[in-house]
Amino acid sequence: MCIISNQSIYDDPDFFQAYSHMARSEGGLKAAGEWQTLQSVLPDFTGKTVLDLGCGYGWHCRYAAEHGAKAVLGIDSSQKMLDKAAEMTGDRRIQYRQMDMTAIASLPDHYDVILSSLAIHYIADYAGLVAKIWDRLNTPGRFIMSVEHPIFTAQGSEEWITDKAGKRLYWPVDRYFDESSRETDFLGHTVKKYHRTLTTYLETLLREGFQLTDVVEPQPPKAMQKDNPDMQDELRRPMMLIVSATKPATH
Repeated sequence: MCIISNQSIYDDPDFFQAYSHMARSEGGLKAAGEWQTLQSVLPDFTGKTVLDLGCGYGWHCRYAAEHGAKAVLGIDSSQKMLDKAAEMTGDRRIQYRQMDMTAIASLPDHYDVILSSLAIHYIADYAGLVAKIWDRLNTPGRFIMSVEHPIFTAQGSEEWITDKAGKRLYWPVDRYFDESSRETDFLGHTVKKYHRTLTTYLETLLREGFQLTDVVEPQPPKAMQKDNPDMQDELRRPMMLIVSATKPATH
């Protein structure tokens, strides 16, 4: 098993090749089990400026532009991801830039909407990032994120406990209040992520001054469960957490 730093993992040819064949990579937003729920909490993008943290292939950037955003910036630390995003994008309102999301304080602009999909659990300093997001948001502004659920990340392996025949018995939860890094196998590579409790995810936003708008544990749509039996097991434990928060006009 190959161990690669998170900074470069998506630029590793073998990893990127495996990632490119995932269902959500090939099928886009509709192939993501959480998309229907995430879509329901997104704001009206009409006339808005948008920043996407860890934009990957740029799916959410293009969605925002298609729904009226006047300018969208997608940032990612992986050049391969950005090259793919640019290849799939023909809208001049969308720009892509290679940078780590922890460096957003250096951006000259402020944004009406900042969003991040399944990327913040790779960041060590969550509180520091939330402060930078607050600073980069216009007033009022909206922040929306999806992360791996604390129940999903707690034990670390992110694997079901199975019997000798391979039947899934239960999902292990351990070290829940130990907010440290976890190493997990993802597409044949060992990846470092950061586990946080639900309290930390939410209270950090509240202490910064955000008002919570939505807190949702998404379930895959019934149609997706029907087409993919593995999706039925997603009802046995939450895999993801979606949070929407507002930077109010008065603070």
